[in-house]
Amino acid sequence: MKEFVFEKQYNPIREKTKESVEIINFYNEATEDYEFWSKDFNMHFGYFNLFRTNPFKRDEMLNEMNKQVVNRLDLAEKPAILVDLGCGMGGTIRYALAKNQYLSALGVTLSEFQVKEGNGLLKSLKGVILKQDYNKTSFAPDSVDGAIAIESFCHSGHTKTAFAEAHRILKPGGKLVIADAFLKKGPETLSYSSSVSYKKLCEHWGLPRLGHLKKVVRDLKKVGFQEVKTEDVSFRVAPSVLHVPFAIIGFVFKKLRENRILKRESLHNLKGSFYALLSGLHTRSFGYYLITCSK
Repeated sequence: MKEFVFEKQYNPIREKTKESVEIINFYNEATEDYEFWSKDFNMHFGYFNLFRTNPFKRDEMLNEMNKQVVNRLDLAEKPAILVDLGCGMGGTIRYALAKNQYLSALGVTLSEFQVKEGNGLLKSLKGVILKQDYNKTSFAPDSVDGAIAIESFCHSGHTKTAFAEAHRILKPGGKLVIADAFLKKGPETLSYSSSVSYKKLCEHWGLPRLGHLKKVVRDLKKVGFQEVKTEDVSFRVAPSVLHVPFAIIGFVFKKLRENRILKRESLHNLKGSFYALLSGLHTRSFGYYLITCSK
């Protein structure tokens, strides 16, 4: 792996908040369930590309999302370091490393399970997953060439803190790409049905909130990012979201056949997925966006 510099005398251990403990417990217990969603452990929704992806093949769309996000980093064919801020099991990292021989990759997650199992999947590649908080990593300033956050910044509410940390560790000219769901309007203006779906989504997926897109763009600019570009890809993502009810039914039947009880975290994950589908139907209130910005 390309030589990498960490900050000296950095202590990544911080006081655990109630929210961070809930996130850690959720992913420690529920991550293995994601294998049913994706054999590559892609813990996100997909991207439908006409004539390139089959809407009936979920993993094709999930890996297409990886491709779309990584391509927007515009990493040249020369040694470079990519960091995945909230990497899950490292599915996107593995995809990127398989496509770019010059690339080295780092991932951060709060889940010990994801660190252990994800590094096992990465052992033959130039990548490593570290147990760290993406709001405060051990990486030195100006040390990575590109940063991505696929459906991860939502777990801290799309805060300016996370954006500032991404900006700090990126080299000048480096890009951050975010793929996530956002509110198109303030939560106080949501209709009754939109508000219920939103509250249940946050409750079951351990989200403090979703960012309001306009505020997110303002915050990215405030911490120093330039050329902030937003792309509404909701209809590209929709075919993979429509897999949710079938995946839920299939997963439940699988557990029943194995005579296994659904864990609390699994139930929350399934309910969260259902409310993600319901939220997606409220197109005036919610949207899925790719955000690309440069340091």
